[in-house]
Amino acid sequence: MKKLALALLAFLAVQPVLMAADPITLTLYSSRKAHLIEPVLELYTKQTGVRFNLHTGKPGPILERLAAAGKNGGADILLTVDAGNLWHAAERGLLVPVDSEALVQSVPAALRDPENRWFGLSKRARTLAYNTEKISPDDLSSYEDLADPKWKGRLCLRTSKKVYNQSLVATLIAHHGEEVTEETVKGWVANLAAEPFSNDTKALQAVAMGQCDVTIVNTYYYGRLMRKEPDLKLALFWPNQDSQGVHVNISGGGLLALSKHPQEAQAFLEWLAQPEAQGLFAELNLEYPVRKDIPPAPEVQAWGEFQGDSLNLAEAGRLQAEAVRLMDRAGYR
Repeated sequence: MKKLALALLAFLAVQPVLMAADPITLTLYSSRKAHLIEPVLELYTKQTGVRFNLHTGKPGPILERLAAAGKNGGADILLTVDAGNLWHAAERGLLVPVDSEALVQSVPAALRDPENRWFGLSKRARTLAYNTEKISPDDLSSYEDLADPKWKGRLCLRTSKKVYNQSLVATLIAHHGEEVTEETVKGWVANLAAEPFSNDTKALQAVAMGQCDVTIVNTYYYGRLMRKEPDLKLALFWPNQDSQGVHVNISGGGLLALSKHPQEAQAFLEWLAQPEAQGLFAELNLEYPVRKDIPPAPEVQAWGEFQGDSLNLAEAGRLQAEAVRLMDRAGYR
């Protein structure tokens, strides 16, 4: 009996230590598809022991779910695409400022929230793609030029309902004002060769088949399609190199306000901005690292260099509602 009591005391003595050593599990909501984020999470778990409870879905439903959960949510991190979505999450009080010198030093100011509630973790360009058999790159110049009547019946676009186009138009408003931007969008609509497509891939395929000559897409859609069909007569063009530069956007993240593990969640966000994670996080979706000292994957480098828009991406969120109303007035559906 005495030996049993001693054994029980010994077990109780080490139990707090064992419990303290149990790995933390962070709850992460992501609008990136699971196969684009799981390799990153697995690497972090391997390096630190921190585990993840991953939930994926579309950005809108994710934000609604987090807002509805309230204090009972207990989620730690939000990763999503497009600064417009991150801006909305921050404005709804779902994200809190992060005091992190590591993130501030790694992420350029234009790619993070001015209040440090969200940070870009990879970068994509929304640029022009054209049919190499029908036009020359010398024919192209800017987003605004696609409103010129010379492109009538030659332009394809993705629907205005997608946040990517809403953010592009929002930044055009920031640069030119609503009146000028509305005339540009009206010109796009007048020049359409077909009704707007549901996604960038379909718009690219329409250009490749000769249904139209040029479109506006995120670079990684071009990369994915060309991997599957490398003989397509498609190429990228970097617009606005003599003005504001190519529209860039981000995949990014932030610390959720009701996180139960804020220190560990912040450490994970900081790790995502470090060199090893930057290369992996960007390469999985054929994006660009946000760090200037980390080169993109060779496949992405082959697309060439460009001057990107230096406008802070918070404007893409702040002006998004105006952009949606403008596109509706212009007849862009």
